[in-house]
Amino acid sequence: MAKINLLPWRQEYRAQKQKEFQQVAALVVVAAGFSVFMWMKTVDAQIANQNERNQILQTEITALNKQVKEIKDLKKRRQELIDRMRVIQELQGNRPLAVRYFDEMVRSAPEGLWLNNLKRSGKILHISGVAESNNRVSSFMRSLDQSEWFESPNLTGVTAKPEFGEQASAFEMTVNVSKRKKEDQQDADDTNGGA
Repeated sequence: MAKINLLPWRQEYRAQKQKEFQQVAALVVVAAGFSVFMWMKTVDAQIANQNERNQILQTEITALNKQVKEIKDLKKRRQELIDRMRVIQELQGNRPLAVRYFDEMVRSAPEGLWLNNLKRSGKILHISGVAESNNRVSSFMRSLDQSEWFESPNLTGVTAKPEFGEQASAFEMTVNVSKRKKEDQQDADDTNGGA
């Protein structure tokens, strides 16, 4: 039998396999490095994209907050205007009442009684004047009590004034002003009748 030496062939085969392994290992290392690089780039791109989206959201939130503030300011101004309109309407509605109060005061004052001062504080009217006699003051108080526009007259002070006459006296009183008593009674009757 002929002698065949297989050792050089095995060494060459091993060297070739070792070379292939090194090439594959280098290729795997390069591929792994490239994959890691691409993954990092992708993650960085996603982070940058999310940061842009966050910035857009923050800009929109700021714009919406500004609009909300403007809406609150507009609502506040609207309420102020409504309050002003209500005050103006009340003043317009109550304007003829002053004339009626004065008219009723003149009708209630008997002859021989002069009014010096009228002062209103809320629903209370402070009256001061001079009368020829105390009977005139009493008559004035009864007239005010029977009036549709006044109620609960209360005499707070009487002092003699002889310079205006023998029985003349200065007086001070308070009286409550109100809506017409007939209207109040009608409202009460409507409420009771409707119940």
